[in-house]
Amino acid sequence: MSVLLPDSTRAALDMLAETRGAAVPLAGGTDLLVHWPVRLDDHERTYLDLSGARELRAYQWTDEELVLGGLTTYWDVLTDTRVWTHFPLLTHAARQVGAIQIQTRGTWAGNIVNASPAADGVPVLMAYDAIVVLASVAGQEEVSLADFYTGYKEMRRRPDQLIVAIRVPRRAHAVQIFEKVGQRRAQAIAKVGLAVTRSDAGWRVVAASMAPTVRRCPAVERLLEEQAPVHGPEDFLAAIERDVTPIDDIRSTARYRARVMANLLYHDLRGVCNFIQ
Repeated sequence: MSVLLPDSTRAALDMLAETRGAAVPLAGGTDLLVHWPVRLDDHERTYLDLSGARELRAYQWTDEELVLGGLTTYWDVLTDTRVWTHFPLLTHAARQVGAIQIQTRGTWAGNIVNASPAADGVPVLMAYDAIVVLASVAGQEEVSLADFYTGYKEMRRRPDQLIVAIRVPRRAHAVQIFEKVGQRRAQAIAKVGLAVTRSDAGWRVVAASMAPTVRRCPAVERLLEEQAPVHGPEDFLAAIERDVTPIDDIRSTARYRARVMANLLYHDLRGVCNFIQ
């Protein structure tokens, strides 16, 4: 394997351009190392080690938003009490991403680019209407995280682009919910993931492990916006079926996943929505 060692974001973008996007950006490396013994083709690739671009580690608060850097880790979020105050779902999700060793190395941007449909960090970012900031030598562009994925492991990021920031707007939220159903509480892949928020921008319902990508659920959101009477979990099933396409796999069945998501929505929202009885 070959490793490129840029000492700044600009140098990293230059190296990506020089390799025509062939170099693989490497942040925490937590997913790469898990698969290293079995993905032998990965041993012959060129990697772009971003650890020298220290400015990407920084994150900042403004009156309007929290801006996570391209190398901001889960641990950075866990140790900032302001995040718990303003974005508690980020804290909840970070606590369930592996053990402390993973939390201190894994990055929010890496979680996005890894593009796992079972990601823990992506659903809460999406429920907060996060914006992905992409950069290349040609300039920057911004993409809503809700529109970032185009298919399984496919996304609106060109090979010559890096995620240099994630912008999370600051809003007052009346509802903030994160649920992860797995084999155990921590260090497990989600069978069903769910993030729900409600602000002056409306309802956001995001599902993980329910489709080829983490996905917003517009039919469920419309049901909540319209305040249609809900008398039990089964009243969510039709909307869930319009939004997501769960599958049978080694961890769960499609029927189980749909039923669990319906149960979570019903029991989590029953106490906060008077139309859910």
